[in-house]
Amino acid sequence: MEYKTFMPHTDLELFVNCYWTLEIQASDNSTKQRIIPDGLIEMAFILGDDIKRYTSKDSYILQPRAMVLGQTMEPFYIEPTGYVKTFAIRFYPYSLAHLLNIEIKSLANTETPLTTLFGEKDANELERMIIIAKDTIQRIEIIENFLRSIISKPLVIDDLVKSTLDTIFESAGSKSIHAILKNKSSYRRKLERKFMKHIGISPKQLGKLVRFQAALKMLLSDQPENLTSIAHQFEYYDQSHFIKDFKDFTGINPNEFLSNENMKLSSIFYK
Repeated sequence: MEYKTFMPHTDLELFVNCYWTLEIQASDNSTKQRIIPDGLIEMAFILGDDIKRYTSKDSYILQPRAMVLGQTMEPFYIEPTGYVKTFAIRFYPYSLAHLLNIEIKSLANTETPLTTLFGEKDANELERMIIIAKDTIQRIEIIENFLRSIISKPLVIDDLVKSTLDTIFESAGSKSIHAILKNKSSYRRKLERKFMKHIGISPKQLGKLVRFQAALKMLLSDQPENLTSIAHQFEYYDQSHFIKDFKDFTGINPNEFLSNENMKLSSIFYK
């Protein structure tokens, strides 16, 4: 299993968090992998064999081979049918709304084919170019040229949304929305509407996700803290509160996560 990340060109660093690639050789004993929410939106190209996305315990669909995965708040299972080779773009939570003329919340909890978002001609040509590219560097060049071609104006983030996002990320999600708004509590509904339009989830949901991801990274670090220390550092009420949030986003408790074969991919992605 080989997972790599690549940074975007400086003129796209406000839009793109990173590019990533994943390659896994085909195996007769492949297992379902549980994918957990991270607060970001991704565009992915499946270059290997098909990947199943489970919609229930026994039912599944095949993921589109060129798609956007919107915001998710619950874990879901995928399972490779053979050789895995994926190239993907990880966007910041606010940036894709600037590129698409649709409500970002409509992408939540689903994989949307690129043809739905960009039209068949442009989407199919982009997918074709990504497929025939000789390597990852060339794929990054192709996708960056495509992104530049659809950026019609500089990225401008609503002041209220930007200040809230900045505080959420600076505090690693530990600061409540009530505390962020201070004397502007009357702006709460306005903020929530703007978040749903531009990000696809509420500010409270994003804050919970950012805090969970920060705690998860510490749990997966080479020198992990104990659960009580992690809960204290990220201002959970107590260890039980941390474990509850952890189970909401992963389906299992932290100790089970570390030894669960179904979490191997998520452990690699978020370490």
